[in-house]
Amino acid sequence: MTATEEKNTTGNSGGSGAEANPTPSPSWRGFRRFVRGRFDLSEDKASESEVIENIRKGIEFKGTNLWVLVFATFIASLGLNVNSTAVIIGAMLISPLMGPIMGIGLSVGINDFELMKRSLRNFGFMVLVSIATSTFYFVISPLSNAQSELLARTVPTTYDVLIALFGGLAGIVAQSRKDRTSTVIPGVAIATALMPPLCTAGFGLATLQFKYFIGAFYLFFINTVFIAIATYMVVRFLKYEKHSFLDSKKERKVRRSMVLIVLVTLIPSVVIGYRIVKRSVFEANADRYVATVMKFPQAQVVDYSRMLRADGSSYIDVVLVGEPVSEDAIDNARLQMSGYGLLGTELIVHQAGERGTDDLSMLSSGYRDLLSEKNRRIDELLQRVSTLKNDSLPAREMSREIAALLPGTTRAFVSREMTYTAEGAVADTIVVCLLQNDRKLTADERGRIEKWLQTRTGTPKIKLYLENGL
Repeated sequence: MTATEEKNTTGNSGGSGAEANPTPSPSWRGFRRFVRGRFDLSEDKASESEVIENIRKGIEFKGTNLWVLVFATFIASLGLNVNSTAVIIGAMLISPLMGPIMGIGLSVGINDFELMKRSLRNFGFMVLVSIATSTFYFVISPLSNAQSELLARTVPTTYDVLIALFGGLAGIVAQSRKDRTSTVIPGVAIATALMPPLCTAGFGLATLQFKYFIGAFYLFFINTVFIAIATYMVVRFLKYEKHSFLDSKKERKVRRSMVLIVLVTLIPSVVIGYRIVKRSVFEANADRYVATVMKFPQAQVVDYSRMLRADGSSYIDVVLVGEPVSEDAIDNARLQMSGYGLLGTELIVHQAGERGTDDLSMLSSGYRDLLSEKNRRIDELLQRVSTLKNDSLPAREMSREIAALLPGTTRAFVSREMTYTAEGAVADTIVVCLLQNDRKLTADERGRIEKWLQTRTGTPKIKLYLENGL
């Protein structure tokens, strides 16, 4: 055997080479081509310069853009003030807030420091104008109560972070298309909800309720950062060309400045986002724990609260009513907390015998009032049902009886009706009867039917009408 043959034999023995570098099967290659084709963003992609120019146009706040921003702020403030979801949605559709935020993400993605400065400058101006406008509105508004739509913009949740991220991804992908007439960008404006938090911050300033201002601005900041991050991610995914500098020293200085700005913005948002997620997970676990574990044969939970403190400690405070629950049962409930992701959480249980007299009296009074209101409402509904039963007539049965009493009757209509005065007050109750007969009735027949109707309905006042000219 020659050396060449020996080499070939050795290389092919055992098929180890084929196992080390397996060739993808045709079906797998076809599947990859199918997936790549479905998720390809190159189709209908606008040119890089066109996308950048469109985002640049949306950054500036002067003339039309500025007036639209002011009007949108007034509309959103009105919607929050009167608790109208439709009005708030309208304000989000017309507000031009997305422009500077996308400009920030784009500038980081393409290494354009001048664009970043312009975006940040206009972003700050936009925020000041929006808060000043909403504050002015709420100062002069006669309605000062915090409605549910307004309160919903004061406490950011995990879902707000995710909505901002995925909304920003959808927005920049839509911006990178040639056809921008789709509903994506208006939908993103509604989903990410940038305008309502700014108006809520203005409400907090106008009413000197700074917890509302901090919470709402906190939500706006979270939305802003994650929309900018989403824009940066898509710009890098699409491989937009980065700006380069002739002066290497200036390039290093610009990059350091951009990195510093990004870190100053990003680090707080990541910390905030982490805390939001942590709090949301804790609250969901606590709700599940109370609903599942805190069930006792002769006692029930009437109220509970859960709190994740800033220092990382947490507690669940439960109020029980009914027969006293033994300490062994409560200790057993505490042992189950780790299974619900609540390790280290303090469980505080209040029972009827352990609470102060004032607390018990307040709790008992509150539930008595609630029960009394429910009973009152039930009695009211029963009375209405009874009234409806008494007022209604068995028209179908009465029609058959009239036909038997009065041969030749082809149709009959019987109804109890109310008469009203000119001022709208109830004047009287009458029974209206409309008969259709194929012959003319005698006076005796007419009188007999009227008397029968009075007896049958228990109403002395009868209005009898005959059709077909009879």
